[in-house]
Amino acid sequence: MPEPHVFLGRVTGKSAIVTGAGAEGDDIGIGRAIAFLLSREGAQVACIDLHGERADKTVETIRKGGGEAIALSGDVTQSEDCERFIAETFSEFGKIDILVNNVGVAAPMSLDTVTPEEWRKVLDTNLTSAMLMSKFAVPHMAAAGGGAIVNISSLSGMRAMGALAYGPSKAALHQLSREIGVLHGRQGVRVNTVAPGHVMTPFAMSRLPEEMREARRLVGPLGIEGDAWDVAQAVLFLASDEARFINGVQLAVDGGVEGIAPLTGAAFLEK
Repeated sequence: MPEPHVFLGRVTGKSAIVTGAGAEGDDIGIGRAIAFLLSREGAQVACIDLHGERADKTVETIRKGGGEAIALSGDVTQSEDCERFIAETFSEFGKIDILVNNVGVAAPMSLDTVTPEEWRKVLDTNLTSAMLMSKFAVPHMAAAGGGAIVNISSLSGMRAMGALAYGPSKAALHQLSREIGVLHGRQGVRVNTVAPGHVMTPFAMSRLPEEMREARRLVGPLGIEGDAWDVAQAVLFLASDEARFINGVQLAVDGGVEGIAPLTGAAFLEK
């Protein structure tokens, strides 16, 4: 996978936190791509992952590229861990300018079989974690005159795709972004959402048979696959001062899939 194009140091001098910043081995998932790109554009980055060795690998990659980063491990669904992540990042970098809430989990379930525990796990991971991280980060941002939060949602939060808990959790994540952006906008805190769709990551490749991957490519108006770097570039823009007047939006990074009707999409499969 090619490295991202570096522009003008758009987040130079800023401190960033990226949750879900790890990946297996040398894989480039969305979180790792975001952390690496923010670093290449000048930010100090705290890389958080449930699996400490994965966060360590991301930090190693960033440092090899000349960037500054730290690795933190823990569970973003737990308030105590979230408070610790913010405190340790602030202690290390002296400020918190950018927060990217990237963790997410999906689980197959239906109304006739779902348990309350399964439902809560998805919502706690995809939604509550973003609230908790924001709860502890926003006071630091507000005290410094502002900051940017970018939440990673999904096309599943914009269109029903048979994901009983995942879709609603991602839809709610965007509404959470809007609420925080309204409540803290006068403190200079902007909150926006990026919704990837039909993006090919190592995680997606491990779950999709080759014929399904090709069908996803063909159904999109552009006829190409997105990757983790495409999502990272959108996050970089919304986190940078270039987006200083953008607050509460949801940006789909999906090659236009969200905008087409099902029958229209099916027609592309013949081409």
